[in-house]
Amino acid sequence: MTETYAFVGLGHLGGHLAASLLRHGSAVTVFDRDPAAVSRLVALGAQAASSPAEAASRAGNAITCLPSPKVSEAVLCGPDGLLVGLREGATWIEMSTNGREDILRLAGLAAANRIETLECPVTGGVHLAATGGITALVGGDAQLYERHRPAIEAMCARSFLMGPIGSAAVIKVITNMLAFIHLVAAGEALMLAKKGGLDLAQSYHAIVASSGNSFVHETESQLVLNGSYDIGFTMDLALKDLGFALGMGRDFGVPLDLASRVGAIFEQGKTAYGGEAWSTMIVKLLEDATGADLRAPGFPAKLTA
Repeated sequence: MTETYAFVGLGHLGGHLAASLLRHGSAVTVFDRDPAAVSRLVALGAQAASSPAEAASRAGNAITCLPSPKVSEAVLCGPDGLLVGLREGATWIEMSTNGREDILRLAGLAAANRIETLECPVTGGVHLAATGGITALVGGDAQLYERHRPAIEAMCARSFLMGPIGSAAVIKVITNMLAFIHLVAAGEALMLAKKGGLDLAQSYHAIVASSGNSFVHETESQLVLNGSYDIGFTMDLALKDLGFALGMGRDFGVPLDLASRVGAIFEQGKTAYGGEAWSTMIVKLLEDATGADLRAPGFPAKLTA
């Protein structure tokens, strides 16, 4: 890999993505506010920096994986931000989930400093990021994509160039909207099975083999049946992404009745369990309402690839 990268944002997802870059031989300089997260990457061969600006100055290009557009803007434009350290002609690869207008605005700020942008949110779950099996959704110039494709393919098993900047934000929000709808539906299906007197483990496997199956049922339902709910993704993040979807619905003139109802359910979940609770705990609302838990033996506390 000829390009070198700063990686800022080493949380549940970003830490795995940065580790995949290192495994494929890239030189990576890292920054995160959590010293323990930085130490984990340094142990894998990364260099540590004291700020996003320092990381970008050392590396030449920058990758971010952050929790919100507000944080992305601060990391990009702050007094010690990436734009301070990146040189003209460098690339910023934004792997956070943003709204379409957010990434267009942020890419414009980068362009004003002669920095090129690729948006590259990922989908598939933290457990797939841990093994490089996650999927990248890319928006930006096709030649710029080819230039950084080795790095993207080091982190992700598949990548789809969706079109210009803003395109990946739309499809990423769509995929997350579907995932949250499927999660609520999977919880209702399992509760029907429970109340109908069925064996929950057998019901899980029957649904997997049926026309009603979904990726979310195959993965997140296992964490519900275990009782850990530990998907590595919070209620707050789910509500952020549902907010992006509902905003796009208004902007594009598309009624999103299901997404609106699911958004209201997630607001209930946040009220009940807190914004830092795992998003999979949305199913616990139904468990609490019915007085019945959805537990079955043989399911993992965490997902593996």
